[in-house]
Amino acid sequence: MPRPASRLPALALLLGSALLLQGCVVGTVVGAGAAVVGGTAKVAGSAVGAGFDAVTTSDEETRARREREQRDWEREQHRCEERQRKGKRC
Repeated sequence: MPRPASRLPALALLLGSALLLQGCVVGTVVGAGAAVVGGTAKVAGSAVGAGFDAVTTSDEETRARREREQRDWEREQHRCEERQRKGKRC
């Protein structure tokens, strides 16, 4: 049976390497977690960006909508005038 004095360096080596490996494992887990969070953040950022684009309108879209509304209003006014000429209510 080995003497306790000869076990001490082996135990120190075992504990030291366990601590070092623990750091590697933690680093790997943290790195993988950061990759998952980073990937999720990119996806979430893309989704938010797409949602923002869907909610906001460009100047060209606003102008086109106003022109369309103006044409619709003029068309309705024309129909109303025609109905009034025929003696009907709008």
